Amino acid sequence: MGLILLAGAVIGEAQTAARHATGSSLAAEVRLRARAERLHRRSIVIDTHNDITTPIADEGFDMGALDQTGKYQTDIPRMKAGGLGAEFFSIYVSSKYAREGGSARRAMEMIDGVYEQVRRHPRAMEMAFTVADIRRLHRQGRIAALMGIEGGHAIEDSLAALRLFHRLGVRYMTLTHTNTNNWADAAGGISVTAEKRHNGLSEFGREVVREMNRLGMMVDISHVSDETFEDVIATTQSPVIASHSSARALTNVPRNLTDDMLRAVAKNGGVVMVNFYNSFINTEYARPDMPRPTKGVDTATLDMLMAHFEHIIRVAGIDHVGIGSDFDGVDGQLPAGMEDVSKLPTITYELLKRGYSEADVRKVLGENLLRVMARNEAVARRLRAGGAKPSAVRIAGRVVDQATTTLSLSSPAIIGR
Repeated sequence: MGLILLAGAVIGEAQTAARHATGSSLAAEVRLRARAERLHRRSIVIDTHNDITTPIADEGFDMGALDQTGKYQTDIPRMKAGGLGAEFFSIYVSSKYAREGGSARRAMEMIDGVYEQVRRHPRAMEMAFTVADIRRLHRQGRIAALMGIEGGHAIEDSLAALRLFHRLGVRYMTLTHTNTNNWADAAGGISVTAEKRHNGLSEFGREVVREMNRLGMMVDISHVSDETFEDVIATTQSPVIASHSSARALTNVPRNLTDDMLRAVAKNGGVVMVNFYNSFINTEYARPDMPRPTKGVDTATLDMLMAHFEHIIRVAGIDHVGIGSDFDGVDGQLPAGMEDVSKLPTITYELLKRGYSEADVRKVLGENLLRVMARNEAVARRLRAGGAKPSAVRIAGRVVDQATTTLSLSSPAIIGR
């Protein structure tokens, strides 16, 4: 009987200790979540890639009310709930416009849609054009609306069009989409074979990069081929961004960046914005030791997403990673816990849980992107102060430099590159 009583006492003490441990763990989690929420609300949270502009343009979607259909991931109530400070609306121009014509018109329609949303909801959003604008709007409690063109064919091979898009507020351009255009090779996609036409950037493509530097428009290397990436890094004077790409070492798809590319972005001073799309973050579906997949996947986990953040931090450094969700551009194929823009505070919580300091978390949430954008602004000011004028280069006919020297684009020296 004594042994039975002793065993019962031991079991009881163990159960009590377990309850205390569980209670302490739950209390610690509650405290951590509260800390994450406070930090998230104080920080400027920036997402560099959101495709809600397509339903705005094509379906008349209005962001003012909470979407009840379950179809969309983005609206103003959920942006507010997610603590979003600045959104780069994607001016996505499908490759069909490169084939059929009307790329610039399509981009203009989408830009007009962003301006219309801001007009309808001025208390919630305002157009932003500079880092100073973003910081001012954050202090005011409003969302900064910015834009990035996705697909360089949108400029229709015209640097004048590029300049006009910049005047309208476009602050980055993804040089290609899945399609190779007339001046830059693309990476292709999971089910899209890459077309190698230029071995990277053509000479006109380099001039596009130089003109973007002069304007202060960030060069986006998401979607480009590895060779195009190398040419961009060799050409640009400003830090680049990958507006929505993850780590190829974890998920072996051409849209993600290799470790060498991550290190090159870090050396350049740029930033890689992690994509949330299941097919780009599932670490079982496309491991580097597996054949490159031919179709996407519809599942991934939050831990897989965070593994991409942590891998990029380890390889490139904490100063070179951010958020590029791809909300409303991936048919809802997002990890559980990151279903829509209201879930962004989860990123803050998960980073704190993994031991990152509040200062480092703020960098990931938005300060890294703000630093890169500010540097692009500074380089543009320096170039213009040094006498850089709008480029007169044409993709066909003649290339005219600022000294009016001419060089035919049919020159073997240019075509060979």
